[in-house]
Amino acid sequence: MTTIVVVKKGTQIAIAADSQTTFGDDQKLLAGYDPHHNKIFRQGDSYLAIAGSAAHDLVLQSVLKGVHNKDFSSRQGLFDTFRKLHPKLKEQFFLRPEEEEDDPYESSQMMVVVANVHGIFGVYPMREVYEFSRFWAIGSGRKFAMGAMYVAYDQDLSAEQIARIGIAAGCEFDVSSSLPMTLYTIDTAGHAAKDGTA
Repeated sequence: MTTIVVVKKGTQIAIAADSQTTFGDDQKLLAGYDPHHNKIFRQGDSYLAIAGSAAHDLVLQSVLKGVHNKDFSSRQGLFDTFRKLHPKLKEQFFLRPEEEEDDPYESSQMMVVVANVHGIFGVYPMREVYEFSRFWAIGSGRKFAMGAMYVAYDQDLSAEQIARIGIAAGCEFDVSSSLPMTLYTIDTAGHAAKDGTA
């Protein structure tokens, strides 16, 4: 119940998220009522954001503290890191890994996007890891965000501007997404990070 985007263009990478939390089908918590509305968190030199249960945010941040040799620099590194996390999620945080009866593997029940100087990545519930060359979106507003970013990507716009367009579209049309957005950018040439809320 969110809109989260990652964009890579030129030497800039951007990750952005809306700020609404949704309870069930009929109640929302907006940023003005939630001092912890930022859905993006930093882990070393990487930015991560999660779609799924609101419980995942604190759980993932907590479990990552206990994992040594975390590697967010590649598909393989992310796969190995999240494979190490899965038993800890079950044993220490009581994750329920069941989804469909015919699933080939246990589920971690969360979708995560990662942005860093190495690129933009997505980790899906069965620890499938993807690297994206242009942009991607997760959450309930993802289709609106993807369409808007598709139209914007080949225009003379930066990764930050395209991410803003994606989040704005998600917030405009998805009932579970609202502004303000939180956005972080990474300059892959100079390795400088910038953050902002709009």
